[in-house]
Parts: sequence; C-alpha cells; structure tokens
Amino acid sequence: MSEVEINLTVNGRSIQSSVEPRTHLADFLREQLLLTGTHLGCEQGVCGACTVMINGRPSRSCITLAASCDAADIRTIESFDDDPLMVKLRDAFSQHHGLQCGFCTPGLLTTAYDVVRRIPDADASKIRKELSGNLCRCTGYQGAVQAVEHVIADTPPTAKLQPSPRTQPRIGTASAISAASNTPARTSANISLPNEITDGIKLERRISINAPADKVWTVLSDIKSIAECVPGGSVTKVDGSVVEGLMTVGLGPMRANFQGAANVAFDPATQSGKLIGRGGDRLTRSNVDGEMTFQLHASGSDQSELGLDIHYKLKGPLAQFGRPAIVAEVADRILADTAANIAAKATGTEQASPADQPAGGLTLLWSALIGMFKSLFRR
Repeated sequence: MSEVEINLTVNGRSIQSSVEPRTHLADFLREQLLLTGTHLGCEQGVCGACTVMINGRPSRSCITLAASCDAADIRTIESFDDDPLMVKLRDAFSQHHGLQCGFCTPGLLTTAYDVVRRIPDADASKIRKELSGNLCRCTGYQGAVQAVEHVIADTPPTAKLQPSPRTQPRIGTASAISAASNTPARTSANISLPNEITDGIKLERRISINAPADKVWTVLSDIKSIAECVPGGSVTKVDGSVVEGLMTVGLGPMRANFQGAANVAFDPATQSGKLIGRGGDRLTRSNVDGEMTFQLHASGSDQSELGLDIHYKLKGPLAQFGRPAIVAEVADRILADTAANIAAKATGTEQASPADQPAGGLTLLWSALIGMFKSLFRR
C-alpha cells in the first residue's frame, strides 16, 4: 500500500512523516514518535484510554487515521507538564486516589482537563456523566470525580490549551489516500447520492409537536428553517432539490462532523416528503447513507404528529455506535429536542434547545446506556 506524506504538529514540534493510509494516530504516536503516554485499550474508541487533544479538542486516537490529521495540532499527555491546570488536576487525582493501576489515567486526565475548562460550574453529577466515556476498572470513578470537583471549587487556573474553531478538518492528503485505495476523492459539491438504501437498519418514530399542523408544515418545508431546529445541524448550500450541509454529532468525547448532501422532495398536498443522502466524517473516515420519509398529521387544533421512517447504513470506525439500541436512544433524544425547537419556531417562542450545539455529547451516551440497561431488565 502506498504511503502518504503528512505534516502536523505534535506537542509543539513540527513533524513530517510518511504513513500508510490505514495507520491510526495512536499507533503513529506510540510506534513512530515513541509517545507511549497514549495508551491503547479496546482499540474501538470505547474505553477512552487513547484520548488525546486534536486541535484542542479531546479525540479518540485509536480510531483516527494519522493521514487525516495532516495540518492538525496534536497534544498528548506528555505535553502538559508545564500546564498549570493539568498540574492541579494531577495533584488532585493523587490526593483523592483517582488512579490505581494508571492505565486509564492519561485519557481520564485529558478528558478532565476539557471538563474543567468547558464546564467551570459542573457539579458531581455532571462530572460523572462527562467522565463516563472513559472506562476505569480500578477506582469506581469516585476518586476521579472528587478530584475534578476539588479543582473546580479551588479557582482553577486558565487552561493553556484552548480548542480551535470547529471547522471541517483540512485533509491535505485526501487525494493521496484515495489514490492509494483506488477510490476517487469527493467533496460535498460533487458527492454521489444514493438512489435508495437497500440494506442497513430501519427505525420508525412518531413524535408529537405542540403546534398546529399548518404552522409546523411552514417550518418543516423550509430547508434552512428545519435545519435550525436540529441540534448540531446546519445548511451550507441549497441548489434546487439538493441541499448540502453539516451535522455535528457527539458521543462521549468523540465528535464527528458529517458533511454531505441530500435530495429532498416535499408534497404540500399531503404534507409529506422524502430525503435521501450521504455524508462522511473526514477525521474518523466514517460514512453514512440515509433515507427518511416523513408525514405530518394534525392531532388537534394546536397539536401535530410527525411520522418518520428512517433507513440508514453506517460504515467506518463509528459504525460501532450504529447498533440499533444505541441509535434508538440517541435518535429519541435528538428528535425530542428537534420537536421542541420546531414547536418554538412555529409559535414564535424561544427555542428550548440551542440548535448550534452538537447533537449528542456525553449526556446522549449516558442516556443510551441507561436505555439499554432498562431494556435488558424489562425482559
């Protein structure tokens, strides 16, 4: 397999190297740069031991391709020795016995660093949810939670590392990767849309909206208007029936920016429609094809019901989160927020959930896991 040239910054040092397109960032850091503070556990993006900072944001390095990090700024646990916030966190973890064998500690500290700088008023419940994406088999988490609580309560110093503006990663080696895999490079402007989804997973949902059907349809049939109601969604271009956009989804500290396009058709007479599209996240090299039909019904003078039939197929490292049980829990939370935002927009009131926030986050991962446990106990 042909190698790819990458240029990136690792712990403040400019790095130029050649990597195979399939090489993961964690392996590149450990084996080529000998930065063994980044630990490998599950190698599926679940345990969090491999968490590093990419452009100032926590990311799973075991499912991130090194080639996709061209031009990125990478920070591993070794780079925080002189960071006053990390020094305080390390001392607190030691004081409150937040570590035992130490295998998960680099990932936990990196995540905790992000929690303190991002949620300066987090309480114990919020901290526990934020850390739930990092698995630890020794401590029971109590010490780690108390350590983060201690740092937040003790006027923590400002974090030296701040996240870069969230944009689509600049993949300078996309053409080289595609050439190596014999797959033509594509952008959202010329993405090839599927005609139909013939396999994958199906999901049916009915959601109630607290607004009259005619006002809901006004919002629903306007591409840009409905995009503003979906957490993490945005529209970048509308060309006839084809719409291009970005959907940011978060599970634990993982963030995926799915950029793509869809063909959308509306039928005002029946207040129904269909959407079929394709998108991809360049950082994790994950792709999704999706098809959705929708039908709006009036269920009262001030109530509506929206029926959704969704068919999707997820490929790549993020496919592990494509299991029906997890997707159902995540979809229900996103749809609930979307329904509340549609109702607010239709009635001219303030949106209940900020649409510019990622669809997901640790709360969704937590909700998904709780939902799965509940379903197990109901059997």
